[in-house]
Amino acid sequence: MQKTENELESFLQTHPETTHLDVLIIDLCGNAIGKRLPASAMHSVFGKGTPVCGAMQLVDVMGNTEDPMGYGFSDGDPDAFAVPVTGTLCPVPWLGGNKSQVLCEFAGSVDGKPLWYEPRQILKDVIGRFAELDITPVLAVELEFYLLAAERAADGTPSAAASPRSGLNEASGKVLSLDKLDEFDTVLGAIESACRLQRIPTTSMISEYGAGQFEVNLAHQDDPLRAADHAALLRRAITGVSRAQGYDASFMSKPFADQSGSGMHIHLSLVDEKGRNLFDPARAGADTSLAQAVGGLQATMAESMAIFAPNLNVYRRFKPDEFVPVTRDWGENNRSVAFRIPPSDPANRRIEHRVSGAEANPYLVIAAVLAGVHHGLSAKLDAGDKHRGNAGAEVDPDLPLKLWQALAAMRQATILPGYLGNDYLQIYADVKQAEFDAFMDAIHPREYEWYL
Repeated sequence: MQKTENELESFLQTHPETTHLDVLIIDLCGNAIGKRLPASAMHSVFGKGTPVCGAMQLVDVMGNTEDPMGYGFSDGDPDAFAVPVTGTLCPVPWLGGNKSQVLCEFAGSVDGKPLWYEPRQILKDVIGRFAELDITPVLAVELEFYLLAAERAADGTPSAAASPRSGLNEASGKVLSLDKLDEFDTVLGAIESACRLQRIPTTSMISEYGAGQFEVNLAHQDDPLRAADHAALLRRAITGVSRAQGYDASFMSKPFADQSGSGMHIHLSLVDEKGRNLFDPARAGADTSLAQAVGGLQATMAESMAIFAPNLNVYRRFKPDEFVPVTRDWGENNRSVAFRIPPSDPANRRIEHRVSGAEANPYLVIAAVLAGVHHGLSAKLDAGDKHRGNAGAEVDPDLPLKLWQALAAMRQATILPGYLGNDYLQIYADVKQAEFDAFMDAIHPREYEWYL
């Protein structure tokens, strides 16, 4: 803990106005949870951590627990210690300037060992497998979201954010529109400033297809764990800044049935011990390595779908001709495939994994992606021919593109358990099944319209 204690001292010298610390943990659903402590408790947190209920890593999107595998009610719902992650202590500019936050991970309540079912630990374990191959994954995340009006209709229906210039709500998107970026510059600029203050390395911002939809890109990292941290913290920053600016921000995949969905795209390359890209065409065997990595992603796509698409709404993205993957195809510079090879200079050749919804847990998404890549390289799989033209015209009937199908595929997985652990996959499936069952317990308005 010495490193984080030194970080704290430096932070307090720079920010003596700090009155509170938010202790953050990213839960199974990708949400930031935790508690707010007075500044007087900061030294204790950075010295030994702070107790938080460990089973909070096993709750559904509403915070409910079904006691999966006896964790929660059956074991007495014990605390674990949330300990700070080095390099993540920072101000929270959207809360008035006197509050701070730190990302934490769980250690056991007595032995100090990591909590095995924490998503951040799951990713750590998968990253460790690449040491066997003397390979380091290099990752960046692209994240799409909607800016929404803060006011909702009486039935809770959202509407796209009104233009600060015209006061009108967008009816349709303006993809790659600089005018749209200019219109929303106040909130987008505040997001960029907050990220800079919190050391979240954003690169470009893009106006997307949907009304009020935007994309933020993150810089490539040679530490996949840090790349996942950045994605998780970016979501919190976007949400917080947007609220402070009078908007809501949503990472729900399809807040509007007639607008494009929001995704989380993972850009991945692999480097050897000398930092050379394994996919660089100048290297002998580069095309073979690339095809093997993609072959592994193809082999694990169905098993991983419940991670990439963790709730009922996400599956509304998966329709023909929507630039959302509905097959296992790969291809060069082709947005209709699941695994795209974007145009780049040879040294930066990479795979763009285009499957995940924006609300998915970034730690688990990256863990599943890396598991597929590792499996493909280890088993020397063949990805088959690259697809040319529109790969999204017809849906692959063997892909589980409904939530209940994806959960069944996860329970029957044969590859992913060797990376994420069979127990964790069963726990995850149990949590998400219980969430889905609770959702379906409600009578929805269309049932009255159609069946009453």
